[in-house]
Amino acid sequence: MVPGAKERPVQEFLNVLLFRPLAHLVVLLLYRTRVRPHHLVLFHTLLVLLAARLIHLGQDVPAAFLLQLKTVLDNADGQLARLRGEVTELGRYLDTELDLLGNLFLFLALGARTGAWELAFAAFLVFTLVQSYDFNLERFYREAHGLPLPAERQDPPSPLLGLLRGVYRLFFLPQDQGIRALEGLLLRRLGLSPERFWDEGALAGVVNLGLTTQLFFLGVFLALHQPGAYLTFVLLQAVYLGAWYLWRIARSIPSPR
Repeated sequence: MVPGAKERPVQEFLNVLLFRPLAHLVVLLLYRTRVRPHHLVLFHTLLVLLAARLIHLGQDVPAAFLLQLKTVLDNADGQLARLRGEVTELGRYLDTELDLLGNLFLFLALGARTGAWELAFAAFLVFTLVQSYDFNLERFYREAHGLPLPAERQDPPSPLLGLLRGVYRLFFLPQDQGIRALEGLLLRRLGLSPERFWDEGALAGVVNLGLTTQLFFLGVFLALHQPGAYLTFVLLQAVYLGAWYLWRIARSIPSPR
């Protein structure tokens, strides 16, 4: 485990293999400087916005590079915060919501570049849903296996924090509630085993479609000058989610005694 890396029951493969070790090198360079985690968040958000502009202009390879650099810095901000003891509620909301902003601009750029606005909009919705499942399934896993939820520090009230909380309640909370309602409904109606329904296998099914993996593959498609193919790749994840649900249900039905 890279020092300062976020502990999760199941880790995203590309993070472990590539991006977290690279991020740790950045952290070693910045640890004794005045650079704060939120500085990195703001900087890698600017990189995503610049990448979106480059996609719109047809500059695919530079955009692909910036997206991978963004992922390195996105890993570095959390590592730096944990190693310095600077994890804050404000930083958590800022990171999540600026990622949302960056993702929105990426899909707007893909829509403008390809002219397939409907596909880009649908892909953005699927992309966002997959990220929500990645977040929520870990919580279900912890609850089902009696593990503590990650500690979430509460910061003193401030106008910016109030704004970020409001954005979260507006956009993310309905997704969290919808996923929780669906998962609970399936569990109760079908009499599923929670330990199986929310185990490492189920979690791995969405963890490895996390933001790191998504931006890596967007970079691959851009390097091949196929931005439209990435939209198809994301839309196919909706089919995958359906199959993933059926697989989870089938393996979680208790055996007859």
